[in-house]
Amino acid sequence: MRQERLSSLRPLGEFFDHQRISRPQDTNEAFQRITYNTRHFSGNYAVIVALLTIYGMINDTLLLFAIIFLVFGFWAINRFAPEPMQVGEHVITQKSLYTGLFVIGIPLLWFASPFGFMFWLVGSSAFLILGHAAFIEPPVSSEYTGVEVSTWDGALMLPRE
Repeated sequence: MRQERLSSLRPLGEFFDHQRISRPQDTNEAFQRITYNTRHFSGNYAVIVALLTIYGMINDTLLLFAIIFLVFGFWAINRFAPEPMQVGEHVITQKSLYTGLFVIGIPLLWFASPFGFMFWLVGSSAFLILGHAAFIEPPVSSEYTGVEVSTWDGALMLPRE
């Protein structure tokens, strides 16, 4: 799926073609443009969502720290503590390490507000993608995509009983 999206990347000159920018006449034309352009530029739009995700993660350092903390914690527990350890008189199992990781990591993740980040990501992606798709005119050749030429032999088709 990812290779298919990346193989459909359009050149930047086509994606940022300022000569094809125009305001749609009505909402019907805007929806037609959005339908065509979201398929045509799907790879470019996937890159935009990825870049917005990276930008948002860099700017939300607490969320970035919480995710790194949890991922590194899972990795460290699986790597260094697959078997129970004896520390003094206490036996520390993998289950107790996961419990400690969750006791610290889940509140940290909650305070980092991942839902706010997701709403920001969806909103900013939708604004950029739908705005671009609505204002870029599809090429003239796009009007003929999906048009099938059918031949009619003159026979009358009646439903079977």
